[in-house]
Amino acid sequence: MRRSLLNPLFLCVLIAMVVPVSGLKAGGVHPTHKSAEKAAFAEEVTLLYDQINLKELGLTKKAFEYALKGYYYLLDHHWLNKTNILSICDLSQSSRNKRLYVVDLEQKKVLVNTFVAHGHNSGKEFASSFSNNPSSHKTSLGFYVTQGTYYGNNGLSLKMRGMERGFNDRAGGRNIVVHGSEYVGPDFLQMNKFCGRSYGCPAVPADESENIIDLIKEGSCLFIYHPTKKYISRSKILNS
Repeated sequence: MRRSLLNPLFLCVLIAMVVPVSGLKAGGVHPTHKSAEKAAFAEEVTLLYDQINLKELGLTKKAFEYALKGYYYLLDHHWLNKTNILSICDLSQSSRNKRLYVVDLEQKKVLVNTFVAHGHNSGKEFASSFSNNPSSHKTSLGFYVTQGTYYGNNGLSLKMRGMERGFNDRAGGRNIVVHGSEYVGPDFLQMNKFCGRSYGCPAVPADESENIIDLIKEGSCLFIYHPTKKYISRSKILNS
């Protein structure tokens, strides 16, 4: 059973979700059960979104809803080792905004809110085009599970496993990693209209990269979001 982040509420909803066995059809899900489950999740999204004050930090409720749904999917499949951390890159926002959110779901607070780059060919100030193809220099949308670290041309870097076939499962071969860069952050923005762009990596400010990588490494959920119809309608995780 999926662990709820709001245990008292979840327990109450479980009681309300009980339906007579005679009302179930073989191989199916009782509509009352499914409706109650959706209502419980919607309530949890609202409560957490308000408790963590994400609206004040610029993250939309819909982005958080998608992120939490995917987080639970990965959790249910036992793919997460660091289960308290959920990171969200909200690429619907301008790269001038602090659009990376590292959230501690247990403490119900944002640990980091900072800048993050998108791919060079995904757009300029705003990202609008995404790809899973090698050498595209575009961002790949979807859910990732963070892995181990290494030192490369950009210093300390964090490998990620793309969990969505067709959207980001080539991340390893493309060397899509979290790393620090001088072209991301307030210093760069003083001289430029928007943050610099990567070859597809979610690059973060160089002076914050080690802290961010240490927080999210080794098995946490990272979600790169944009409300692109192709992704939202075809993502197996979001439509599970």
